[in-house]
Amino acid sequence: MSVLDSKSPTGPIETRWQKHKFDMKLVAPANRRKYKVLVVGTGLAGSSAAASLGEMGYDVKVFCIHDSPRRAHSIAAQGGINAAKNYRNDGDSIYRLFYDTVKGGDFRARESNVHRLAELSVNIIDQCVAQGVPFAREYGGLLDNRSFGGAQVSRTFYARGQTGQQLLLGAYSALMRQVEAKTVELFNRREMLDLVQVDGKARGIVVRNLITGEIEAHSGDAVLLCTGGYGNVFYLSTNAKKSNVTAAWRSYKRGAHFANPCFTQIHPTCIPVSGDHQSKLTLMSESLRNDGRVWVPKKKGDPRSPDQIPEADRDYYLERKYPSFGNLVPRDVASRAAKQMADEGMGVGETHLSVYLDFADAIKRNGQDKIAAKYGNLFDMYKKITDEDPYRVPMRIYPAVHYTMGGLWVDYNLMSTIPGLHVLGEANFSDHGANRLGASALMQGLADGYFVIPYTLGHYLASNTFSKIDANHDAFKSAVNSAKGLSQKYLDIKGTKTVDEIHRKLGHVMWDNCGMGRNAEGLKKALSEIPKIRDEFWNDVRILGTQNSVNDELEKAGRVADFIELGELMCRDALERSESCGGHFREESQTPDHEAMRDDEKFCHVAAWEFKGETQAPVRHKEELKFEYVKPTQRSYK
Repeated sequence: MSVLDSKSPTGPIETRWQKHKFDMKLVAPANRRKYKVLVVGTGLAGSSAAASLGEMGYDVKVFCIHDSPRRAHSIAAQGGINAAKNYRNDGDSIYRLFYDTVKGGDFRARESNVHRLAELSVNIIDQCVAQGVPFAREYGGLLDNRSFGGAQVSRTFYARGQTGQQLLLGAYSALMRQVEAKTVELFNRREMLDLVQVDGKARGIVVRNLITGEIEAHSGDAVLLCTGGYGNVFYLSTNAKKSNVTAAWRSYKRGAHFANPCFTQIHPTCIPVSGDHQSKLTLMSESLRNDGRVWVPKKKGDPRSPDQIPEADRDYYLERKYPSFGNLVPRDVASRAAKQMADEGMGVGETHLSVYLDFADAIKRNGQDKIAAKYGNLFDMYKKITDEDPYRVPMRIYPAVHYTMGGLWVDYNLMSTIPGLHVLGEANFSDHGANRLGASALMQGLADGYFVIPYTLGHYLASNTFSKIDANHDAFKSAVNSAKGLSQKYLDIKGTKTVDEIHRKLGHVMWDNCGMGRNAEGLKKALSEIPKIRDEFWNDVRILGTQNSVNDELEKAGRVADFIELGELMCRDALERSESCGGHFREESQTPDHEAMRDDEKFCHVAAWEFKGETQAPVRHKEELKFEYVKPTQRSYK
């Protein structure tokens, strides 16, 4: 059997998931309490999974890096969640959502996974409404929809500009109900440092108590990683500062393959960089592109304020280049178009690294009150950050690192190459291909947690036998000692540089050479620079304090050490994939009109990297992709 057996079902795509569910083994309700499941992460994927498994009767431990699951990065997904309900009667269907997602991902995702996601989308909305999520409603009482990039139908359900936050509150309430019922035990302020295997199966984790500094070991029968993406490898991103790759990276070093690490999404609608003082960037929701029009002056370096530039002197470049989709082209397309404008000297603002997102037409057409009802909190946030009123002057936006489509490789059952280690949500690589369509991250996280893992985890548990172990097992003692030793190693360096200094340096190398545009020369340069940054870290970083206390710098050191190694793998992956697809744009592979040009003959596969040791090069494995229903074509949104 191939090491990358996707376990994708066969037969008509419309019935694959239903047939697969029937074919899987079940755990009887009375037996579920015998199994202990460890869930790492409490965003949408983790909270929904822990709540569901607790409700089903499993013995669940869930680990939260924050003081409360309500602080998970999922709240930053403001714009909406897709579902093929067709409430607008505009031609949507499960198949169309499936088609749009495969095409939007530039034909680098498994068809079976994507169709399952589209099927489950309709169930997610019903579940969330039942939990009391306050989705916007239209005059007739049905849930309202708006449009998002990459689709010509309105299928995105939303709660003003706080959709992720409201969905997380729904999952959080379901989770806390199970905590109260004592089917789930919540451990907050814990960060996973290592994965423990016994007899070849994932049987536990090692975590650091971020308050006391204590290193703890927890045993179980299966581990679920729901720890989000790794966009902070670029230092500046839209991710929360605590978002990191450590849990996934330490699992990779224990044998879990890392798939498509170079597939990074650049979001086109972010508040631009303003200086070196920034520690993160702020996302302006893609939903704003429903009513906002993107433009730049036609005259290079036009000194006039935007309200003084007449229509004839404006270039609404997305509407010009992509008349069918206009401002609602997918994120990778919109981001590259903004970069092209800046590269040609047409950017605006002091740095000339921004474009205008203008609501004047929408306000004139609908009135300010209606625009405020849709986007008021986003407009308020923009004004607080920039001191500019977007009701009166256009927003200035520019692309920034947002979501990562790469992650740990999983099969159709969400299990990694380590038996028992399941990976959910953004932490895995599946479903989105080389580019995520907007409003699909919330969909995937909740689909994995509420509707996929309850079946596939049960199948794994029912198909295996588990020896009785606890945290006193030698494998756990060894992992605890290893984690303590690594922390002390960081503290013993006693150099002169802060962790942030080194992280910022890594971020510059990654953004310049593995960001929106990549080429062989730049990637090779990065692969020569990153080892120097690694040496600087291990020889000259300075971390104050001790292990046995609150120590933010020690936490950051571990994350940045992992980011340095991940950055190297990302550049290696980007160099090997000498094609352009979705968010991976190799400048050598583009059409005459600057669109991404795939090479299906050589690269119609998932690249999954296997760790072989600290001093050896990782091994690249392939999972070939087959397209039976949506035949690969050159993506066009014109």
